[in-house]
Amino acid sequence: MADTIADTRRLFSKPQNLNDAYGPPSNFLEIDVSNPETVGVGRNRFTTYEIRLKTNLPIFKLKESRVRRRYSDFEWLRGELERDSKVVVPPLPGKALFRQLPFRGDDGIFDDTFIEERRAGLEQFLNKVAGHPLAQNERCLHMFLQDESVDKTYTPSKIRQA
Repeated sequence: MADTIADTRRLFSKPQNLNDAYGPPSNFLEIDVSNPETVGVGRNRFTTYEIRLKTNLPIFKLKESRVRRRYSDFEWLRGELERDSKVVVPPLPGKALFRQLPFRGDDGIFDDTFIEERRAGLEQFLNKVAGHPLAQNERCLHMFLQDESVDKTYTPSKIRQA
């Protein structure tokens, strides 16, 4: 039997310049969920979250966008993705039904700690979904991230890359 010797030579790599090292990445997608605002009174009270997107991915029509969404909009997005795509959709942060009961000693779903936990969970959800190549082709995701309002009567379809 012949002994085999492992090839330990280094692969040739192009020298890196400052622009390569510190320039913008070739493909990036940044999504932040921030600035929660609680609006309304009584049973019509709800919290909205600002969603900021920055990307250089060609599939998105806008390279930067900023929209406001409420939790029910996230539920809608999740339902649309589950119904119309081949993507395994991660769960949303919970509904917190116990926090909605009356006569609690705190602000329930409007408590600052709860809102912050939900905000972080929604941001994690969006980054997982939007980072998936198949989900990036779904019109509902683009509408959710970049259109001022969500048209829940839209016709589901795929986005074609320009």
